Amino acid sequence: MASMPNEQELGYRPCVGIMLVNMDGKVFVGQRLDNAVEAWQMPQGGIDEGEEAKDAAFRELEEETGIAPALVKIIATARDEHFYDLPPELVGKLWGGKYRGQRQFWYLARFLGQDSDVNIQTRHPEFREWKWATPDSLPELIVPFKRKLYRDILQEFRDLI
Repeated sequence: MASMPNEQELGYRPCVGIMLVNMDGKVFVGQRLDNAVEAWQMPQGGIDEGEEAKDAAFRELEEETGIAPALVKIIATARDEHFYDLPPELVGKLWGGKYRGQRQFWYLARFLGQDSDVNIQTRHPEFREWKWATPDSLPELIVPFKRKLYRDILQEFRDLI
């Protein structure tokens, strides 16, 4: 019988994230349905096999927010991939136990639509609530194990927001 790989042997799940900013320079965040913690996050999700990161970003954004790609303009792409590790108690419980965390390609995008174009009641809802947040508040809104990642993304994109 094969033993379970330890945390160090597990890889990182390939993902994308989008910092979606409105015309007032505020950032879209949603409160996840599957988390009882008072935590908010920017749209993000896995890259499907054979899918380009940018295509995954538009797909995930639409799946999570109902925002059509035509209402979004990519402003910048993060220089490097960003990584985070799951806390030990979550390793083996998420993503079929295959990953120790995520490696993410991040995009900064401008929302060209109206608030009425946002619809989190999608086919497979992920958020129970959404709001526009000030960029500086992002690290305090996210779960603690993603705070460094959010600070790094914010620092990289800050001047373009």
